[in-house]
Amino acid sequence: MGELQSGPSGTLPGRMALFEHLSGSAAEGEGGGDMLIPFAFEETLCRNVGAGLVPPSVHLWSHPGGLALGLRDSRLPCAGQAMQSLEARGIRTAVRHSGGAAVPLDAGVVNVSLILPKSRGTLDFHRDFRLLAALIAEAAGVSHPAAAAQIVAAEVAGSYCPGDYDLSIGGRKFCGIAQRRQSHAYFVHAFVVVSGPGRERGELVRRFYEEAVCGASGLDYPLVRPETIGGLGELGGPDSAAVFADGVRQAVAARGTELVKASELEAATGYRLGYGDPRVREAAKMLRERYAQ
Repeated sequence: MGELQSGPSGTLPGRMALFEHLSGSAAEGEGGGDMLIPFAFEETLCRNVGAGLVPPSVHLWSHPGGLALGLRDSRLPCAGQAMQSLEARGIRTAVRHSGGAAVPLDAGVVNVSLILPKSRGTLDFHRDFRLLAALIAEAAGVSHPAAAAQIVAAEVAGSYCPGDYDLSIGGRKFCGIAQRRQSHAYFVHAFVVVSGPGRERGELVRRFYEEAVCGASGLDYPLVRPETIGGLGELGGPDSAAVFADGVRQAVAARGTELVKASELEAATGYRLGYGDPRVREAAKMLRERYAQ
């Protein structure tokens, strides 16, 4: 499976909490469509994992429609104007705090995050990226093993949010991975384009950059070629967010990890965290103030 075989992919904790906010669910609806709520939720959850209030966690989520920008994207000369143009079309925008560049989010894009406590010693983000990349491939392989066997981990030139751990099939990227660290915990995050055409999403990002740079030269931003993006369904893999999310759950369990649903965790320990929680709302406000233009 490409570069994923170049070193150990790491192991998951023996027990993890599972939080889900997939599009259309009541839990996802608590966010009110605010693009920053999922990121604020993970920021809050990560703090709680670091404090030992909750076990290491898996977060599966999607957003009905938006464009999440990287910090460098927000500093392009006409980024504000480009964001306003998208908002006028009903496409939410936000500047996220994890690494990477602009990525589109919609109901067909499943986001997978591993929230883990820091252990003693130096963090090896390559190991953590390999771990999540391997888990994504295993999740696809639950329902579509032939497609999963073709997955390659390597940067896809011309894709949006390019990185060393882009996952692709036949040269078309369907997944990118980023990470965010706190003092006592961190999370590794992947967006996975599952259903719908990848090319249209690539065109959305290309047009954003075209407007955001205002014709200026010498700027550092991804030169997106829409044809480099594909959805898993287009590439022979699962074409349903529900099917892929179930594949993630099964892939985690197959690694020997016990997944405890959020409702079960609350019943056993009293811990509860949702999109509507005041702590999450406050974190969203902080992220907006800190990272907005």
